[in-house]
Amino acid sequence: MKKILSAVAIGLALMPGLAAASWWSNDWKFRKELTFDLAPTGADIAAGVGDAPVLLRLSTANFSYFADTKPDGSDLRLVAEDDKTLLKYHVEKYDPQSQMAYIWVRLPKIAGGKQGKAYLYYGNADAPNGGDAPGTYDADQILALHFGGEGLPQDATDYHNNATASEASVVPAAFSGAGIATAAAHAVKVGPSPALALMASKGYTATAWIKINTAQPDAAVFAVTEAAKSFVLGVNGTKPYARIGTAVVNATVDLPVGEWHFLAASAVGGQVILYVDGAETGKVAAPVADLNGVVSLGADALGAHPFVGEIDEVGLSKVVRSADWLKAMAKGGVDSTFVTYGADGQKESTGGSYFVTIAKNLTSDGWFVIGLCFFLLICSLIVMVLKAVLLGAVEKANTAFRVLYAESADVTGIDNTTDTAYAASTLRELYDIGTTELYKRVPRHAPAGTRISQPMLEAIRASMDAAQARLQQRLSARMVLLTIAISGGPFLGLLGTVIGVMITFAAIAASGDVNVNAIAPGTAAALAATVAGLLVAIPCLFGYNWLNTRIKAITIENRVFTDEVITRIAEQLS
Repeated sequence: MKKILSAVAIGLALMPGLAAASWWSNDWKFRKELTFDLAPTGADIAAGVGDAPVLLRLSTANFSYFADTKPDGSDLRLVAEDDKTLLKYHVEKYDPQSQMAYIWVRLPKIAGGKQGKAYLYYGNADAPNGGDAPGTYDADQILALHFGGEGLPQDATDYHNNATASEASVVPAAFSGAGIATAAAHAVKVGPSPALALMASKGYTATAWIKINTAQPDAAVFAVTEAAKSFVLGVNGTKPYARIGTAVVNATVDLPVGEWHFLAASAVGGQVILYVDGAETGKVAAPVADLNGVVSLGADALGAHPFVGEIDEVGLSKVVRSADWLKAMAKGGVDSTFVTYGADGQKESTGGSYFVTIAKNLTSDGWFVIGLCFFLLICSLIVMVLKAVLLGAVEKANTAFRVLYAESADVTGIDNTTDTAYAASTLRELYDIGTTELYKRVPRHAPAGTRISQPMLEAIRASMDAAQARLQQRLSARMVLLTIAISGGPFLGLLGTVIGVMITFAAIAASGDVNVNAIAPGTAAALAATVAGLLVAIPCLFGYNWLNTRIKAITIENRVFTDEVITRIAEQLS
């Protein structure tokens, strides 16, 4: 029994944890499952990736619940697959009117060739803004420009490498929200700044989304220049290129005019590697130097022409990014096989939320009945616990005394019955009463051959029978509280329900509002009284039957023991 009770207790203790794991927070009503697929059927990233900023695009195609969010999307939360860990994210643009949103999330670590999941929670009007733009990027990202704000472009990282000058025009609808359009003499400049220092020993990586308007000769999209040193990412004709100093690596693919594509270039270990849409398209040996100059977008690269087209989502890292990291950035927000938007789920109304609704609709009489029921339950539980402890002690002591009595051949052979091991024993008490009555009639040290008469024997039995009755009364004391709870609890609950239903219908009649929403809450609250009554009666019924069975067993054992003592007295002294 103890093992069963322990297992039940452990199960009850684990239930809140299991419930919590199924939904991150009860304050959020809805969530959408997101799947990041690194398997060959998805992004096909074999080595795994983590901490890459990935774009999530919400639209009517994958998200139909803009009306259930706050107007600025500040109630959005991104939670990892364990449904516990919050992911860093920030909203670049949230427009519920046009039903379009651009959200950058810091990708959790996902093993190569596997699928990772996350959850987008929404639907909490009281939630503060959970966005964290600097936290979306790791410490090696020193520049991230979205171009969506007012004034000069602002750096989203924690380094605050904001633009110091800009002659580019803003494009409201670029790759991700707003972007910039550059042409002759139109450029964005950042720095110089100590936070923009690039070290050849660690390498560096530049990234940008671009859309070319026409074929153009040696056009600089991104450039870092310091005196005669430079690191350039650009387009020559319709082919991307990367250049350090005089060393140039040209892509083997052409960029279609009027389409957005992801360019990236890494410089480290004496070489420059060029990527287009996440795929390596070429590399060349080149001396990589330290750089700490001005970052320019669209122009101002040494020997390059201004870029004619649109630029968005420019980034600079002070380390070499892996090919898988760049592939994740390239495919995020573009490739539907990499980021899959699952169905929207609604927080299931658990018993807790139902009971909140019921509690709000309970009337004072309902609370009184429920309070009375639970007062009965508490009293009954106390009785059951104390009674179970008492019966356990009696049973243990009786077992020990039986062994002692069986080892004694003489009916008066037990001298030390005051031992604490037998303190709770009913058998010891009966034995003491029997021997005491015996010594009243026969001296303790009577000579051999002393006999006892039949009337004396019957008198001893009568005394022991009276003791049995008193012991049974003591064992059954306060059990009447359990019978009251068993029979009275449901009736009290029914009384509360009837009164609650009467009040509900009286209120409906007074207001004239007859509909399910007006009837259901009050009726449900009224039924709570019956539930309370049953919650009292059911455990009390089980407890009463279990305890009563044990009391009967002890009573039978007392009766049998009395017969044994009388029989032994009769055999030895009659």
